[in-house]
Amino acid sequence: MSEIFSFKTMPVSQPKNYPERIGIVGDLGLTYNTTMTVSHLMGNNPDLVLLIGDITYANLYLTNGTSSDCYSCSFPQTPIHETYQLRWDYWGRFMQNLVSKVPIMVVEGNHEIEEQVQNQTFVSYSSRFAFPSEESGSLSTFYYSFNAGGIHFIMLGAYIAYDKTAAQYKWLERDLANVDRSKTPWLVVAWHPPWYSSYKAHYREVECMRLAMEDLLYSYGVDIVFNGHVHAYERSNRVYNYTLDPCGPVYIAVGDGGNREKMAIKHADEPGHCPEPSSTPDPYMGGFCATNFTTGPAAGRFCWDRQPDYSAFRESSFGHGILEVKNETWALWTWYRNQDSKSKAGDQIYIVRQPAKCPVCPKVTKGWFSAK
Repeated sequence: MSEIFSFKTMPVSQPKNYPERIGIVGDLGLTYNTTMTVSHLMGNNPDLVLLIGDITYANLYLTNGTSSDCYSCSFPQTPIHETYQLRWDYWGRFMQNLVSKVPIMVVEGNHEIEEQVQNQTFVSYSSRFAFPSEESGSLSTFYYSFNAGGIHFIMLGAYIAYDKTAAQYKWLERDLANVDRSKTPWLVVAWHPPWYSSYKAHYREVECMRLAMEDLLYSYGVDIVFNGHVHAYERSNRVYNYTLDPCGPVYIAVGDGGNREKMAIKHADEPGHCPEPSSTPDPYMGGFCATNFTTGPAAGRFCWDRQPDYSAFRESSFGHGILEVKNETWALWTWYRNQDSKSKAGDQIYIVRQPAKCPVCPKVTKGWFSAK
């Protein structure tokens, strides 16, 4: 019989109630760097942890447990590409010291697709975690929302349909419309692949998702967006449609948790590192939406020729972040590098809400309210 564990639930939704510290981590895996990340994260005593996709990387392991970067290359003749499910068990046991004491909320990444027999996907992800999908009016484990004190969190799926006719988009419209900013002033959204990244890896890969959803999130005054996928750290200035905007969200990519692959180092704005546009579409969702910029400093080009204005800070180091919401308008964000002491900040900034300057102006699809 297993031990009995307990944890503290989130404070009631009120504008002056907040978890003291929220841990944010992405692309964790189960490596030496993972152990450092989790050790440092636990040392910061989070009350809640958000894991922004790419959880175990079990899909990179053969059924005998040997790692492989290309499953189909190793077994080109087999029709069944089962992933190594024991890797999930190893990861769960490793994470027990944290998740047995602290609530953890997850969202899927591309490594959770795990295509298996009968074309099943996301089976382990959907089976091994609990999701407040029904409670938030969602019919899916890929997108849902929840409150943690005065913060409303929305978790979105980048690997299922997200266009304006999709069930996810219609659900997002309803969820945003139901947010009471007098009770939950802060609106934080998370999904796996970033819209705003200056690294060569996955550069502008999900431009189709940005074009489909950015206007909606902006119109409801989203404060912060968390992403992973790119194996590095990057924080943006407030941005909307690649333009600095005091009412746009701050985008923070934390795909530096540990992973199984390698660190992203090259930047798309460095000479010779701008990707060929035809190579950038999302390999999982397809669609080609990224074209040359038509306005701004990068007009006429696919990449900037310097660090983009929207990119405030970037570094190729493993680590994790801590979000501390202080009140209705102020939050402290701190990123910690693994190579530093647990108390030394690698990046730190106060994020300030300005509701009087940035009123919520909902932009909804015609007939959204009748969607089921």
